[in-house]
Amino acid sequence: MRNRAEVPVLAMALLVAAVPAAALKSDREQPMEIDADGMVSNVDAGDAVLSGNVRIVQGTLRVRAERAEISRNDAGEVSRAVLTGAPATLAEDLDDGGRLDARAATIDYDMGGKLVVLTGDAVVAQPQGELRGERITYNLETGRLDAGGPEGGNRVFLRMNPQPKQPTAPAADKPAD
Repeated sequence: MRNRAEVPVLAMALLVAAVPAAALKSDREQPMEIDADGMVSNVDAGDAVLSGNVRIVQGTLRVRAERAEISRNDAGEVSRAVLTGAPATLAEDLDDGGRLDARAATIDYDMGGKLVVLTGDAVVAQPQGELRGERITYNLETGRLDAGGPEGGNRVFLRMNPQPKQPTAPAADKPAD
């Protein structure tokens, strides 16, 4: 039988794995702290709902939501985590020195389907640029990113920042004439 506190901790640990691979790897080695106004959990089923000012901190990772719903499959593994808020937010330092910031009304991480879906005024910002749309879907397995609204009803905004140029080696000194 699982410790009652273990259910949401395990669920959140898997939730944060949804952050793109460039996220600071050392964060996963840090303790995770979860804070909410309340929690309801079915220990036998392994489902949990955290509500009211949900905050998750692990290293540089910061997650905020009004509600976090965690589901487990028949094998007892976390299968889905749904964060909702006004907006739900996720921020984390990246290995390359930048920072990832994401926000949406709903962040739905389907572990079985290997999808992260942000809906409701979704924004993903990184040093390389920013993507905005009513819905952003990221396939963790293929790396495919889809953005837009239902049946093309919403526009997408993409800003691509110029990337710093690699320093070039100084030209060899020319011999004097």
